[in-house]
Amino acid sequence: MAADLPNSVKQLSDSGAFSSLPLQLYASRDPAAPSDVDATLEPQIPTIDLSLLTGATPRERARMVQRLGRACQDWGFFMARTFRVVVNHGVPEGLRQAMLEEANKFFDLEEEDKAELRGETVLDPIRYGTSFNPKAEVGVRYWRDFLKLAVHPDFHSPAKPLCFSDVLRDYATCTRRVGMELLKGIWESLELEENDMNKALKLDSCFQLFVANLYPPCPQPELVFGLPPHSDHGLLTLLHQNGVDGLNVEHGGKWVHVKPLPGSFLVNAGDHMQIVTNGRYKSALHRAMANGKSTRVSVLTVVGPSLDTVVEPVAALVSSERPAMYRGWSYRQFLEYQQGNQLKEKAVLELLRCRDHEDVI
Repeated sequence: MAADLPNSVKQLSDSGAFSSLPLQLYASRDPAAPSDVDATLEPQIPTIDLSLLTGATPRERARMVQRLGRACQDWGFFMARTFRVVVNHGVPEGLRQAMLEEANKFFDLEEEDKAELRGETVLDPIRYGTSFNPKAEVGVRYWRDFLKLAVHPDFHSPAKPLCFSDVLRDYATCTRRVGMELLKGIWESLELEENDMNKALKLDSCFQLFVANLYPPCPQPELVFGLPPHSDHGLLTLLHQNGVDGLNVEHGGKWVHVKPLPGSFLVNAGDHMQIVTNGRYKSALHRAMANGKSTRVSVLTVVGPSLDTVVEPVAALVSSERPAMYRGWSYRQFLEYQQGNQLKEKAVLELLRCRDHEDVI
């Protein structure tokens, strides 16, 4: 039956031909399982004021840097928002909304136009698809369509929609700048030298990935994931969405439903943050939930090291009391392995974990 299905969940949702899911392909959740979301944790999600990292007094900045470090240590996740106007920092709200609109326009293109962008390899600079990696997924798909674009150090964009490329170029520049400001604060919270970290990770030629996700209404959302529990590659992911919620973050063994503050980015630390900090700061396990009423669109940017950088724990955070927890692997190798296999929690990070101080791969 899978061969007769549309090529995207948008096609499947728009067709109206299914009042229930093709269960053998999409069912990945037990609808009878009790809720694992803890509503009491939602107010505890850390919030970082970007203006106090970029345009504050030294004392204000020091307090915010300390708060940023605690968020990365305890949650691996936070909301980032500019609470006051700071020139040349942040992302204008008009640009954020324009990027969402262009993403919507892309997904509304004819399927034939989008199908031309289906990549052959996981590192193709322009790649449209559905689920996560259907070639590697055995027996289940996820309720998501996506567009993935490499935007730095080389910029790539589809030719359609007409204004997509111009908006994306500005959006990528602004979000990369925000990401670098956050990284500067994170290094400072660990008493690491910014220049040393920039050189070690080759951040002048950082690999930046833009991703647009589409989660259309699902006839049986209680049976599916938009994306299953997983952590991201890279150092930081900055996400914003339309007015439809669906992101859950794991904290202390419980799941937290995330409702973003107006004008905020949802930021999570990636696996390479956990590696380079030798486990001091952790990548955030998160998942995307489906719903039966509204289309959720999210756009995100991932800021990582350069592709050829071998990422390993920084020497300043390795000691006899805390030996290196992870083996070094190039960012390119990590991406090829993660993106080429099934998406499962922190599987690649665990593959790189040192056992009894010996390499395991």
